[in-house]
Amino acid sequence: MQECIFCKIVKKEIPAEIIYEDDNVLAFKDIQPAAPIHLLFIPKKHIPTFFDLQPEDDKIMGEVQRAAAVVAGDLGLAERGFRLVANCMKDAGQLVFHLHYHFLAGRELQWPPG
Repeated sequence: MQECIFCKIVKKEIPAEIIYEDDNVLAFKDIQPAAPIHLLFIPKKHIPTFFDLQPEDDKIMGEVQRAAAVVAGDLGLAERGFRLVANCMKDAGQLVFHLHYHFLAGRELQWPPG
């Protein structure tokens, strides 16, 4: 199996504008932004979809969400807020099969999203 694009970003084989990184989590700017602030938050561990999560992944997924809150605070979004969205499988719009969250902010977001 060929390695996914997000795994290559984690290994620094493909450049990305990294916003946050720690031992288990990476966040970088989306190359096709849907909002003024559009970041992708991923676990560094390759997990294709939510259906592939194992009990041992609970901690890392919590770390991904915590990282989003940390970055939101750093960006001054505590008052305005942000949206964290994950697409799971083709019908939901998942294009890269490495679990990831879209972090959207910087404008008033509408609901329902689509």
